[in-house]
Amino acid sequence: MSMKAVVMINSGLEVVEAPLPQPGPGEALVKVLAAGICGSDLHCVTHGAQLLDSAKEAAGVELFKLDEPVVLGHEFCAEIVEYGPGCRETLAPGSRVVSVPFLLRPEPVTLGFGGPGTPGAYAEYMLLSEDLLVPVPDHVPDDIATLAEPLAVALHAVNRGGLGPDDVPLVIGCGPIGLAVIAVLKMRGIGPIVASDFSPSRRAMATALGADVVVDPRETSPYESWQEVAASSDATKWGRQTPMFPGAGLRPSVVFECVGVPGIIQQILAGAAPCSKVVVAGLCMVQDSFYPSFAIMKEIDLAFCISYTPEEFAQALGHIASGELQVEAFITSRVALDDVPEAFARLADPEKDAKIIVLP
Repeated sequence: MSMKAVVMINSGLEVVEAPLPQPGPGEALVKVLAAGICGSDLHCVTHGAQLLDSAKEAAGVELFKLDEPVVLGHEFCAEIVEYGPGCRETLAPGSRVVSVPFLLRPEPVTLGFGGPGTPGAYAEYMLLSEDLLVPVPDHVPDDIATLAEPLAVALHAVNRGGLGPDDVPLVIGCGPIGLAVIAVLKMRGIGPIVASDFSPSRRAMATALGADVVVDPRETSPYESWQEVAASSDATKWGRQTPMFPGAGLRPSVVFECVGVPGIIQQILAGAAPCSKVVVAGLCMVQDSFYPSFAIMKEIDLAFCISYTPEEFAQALGHIASGELQVEAFITSRVALDDVPEAFARLADPEKDAKIIVLP
């Protein structure tokens, strides 16, 4: 028996017929109901060699091979079809589930970076580990359930920021992760939220998801806009002061870098308020540089983040199910498997789409 899948090979995408994967011990065969296209998937296609080099040098991990077929896709909602040997079968076949994108094998598999035998979600079927299955409540639509994964990334980034009640966040870049960070900040009642992006459509989405001040950086400095709303006459709300920058009269600042292009960290170090915390969530795939002296003189904290914990993933789905996270505005298009290559091309233009959902 075969299935349709989208494979990446040599930085190209094509739709093929692939063998139906077979569940091993403790695994379930699931039918993919919906899958989100993530920025990291785009990076795999456009910057695959750099991604592989970074993963190998930083973590000693070989994610995939460029000249072998890879089935991408790690944001998904699926339906259980059948179980492999040794499963408890707590969730009945037909149950809808989401999962963190890993297979718990002796050598763990990162889903979305494997071949047709352990495919990601750009396929009609995939394998999941029973121990990682999270049931999707009946009232949550398939496409909305896929957003648990990117919202878990944002939840982790906000957690890394360690924001207090007086912090004023600044989000640089309103792509999918920046927008998700805004949604999480709004849910937690942290604000006012300042956001910046060159794209008019992304700025409109930032407003819809809860940003209080949204600027076009070509016309207005996001850092000056931040200072306007962070200024306070109440000294008990002020952020940390240093002898080099005394008496600023500003609430604490946490800047979320959600762009991931060379030079953006230095721009933030130059523009951010003294004693800011900068959370880098943008995935830059090439070598970058910045002046440490800027961070040193301003006593800026730098934090880098990726992914999330299983607990944060479950929390993200819970927030979606409860209605605390209003995420419908994320999804801009829905496509079939045959249209995935064209959807990747469309996502290169921020004015066309933000989050595209694949419906196999």
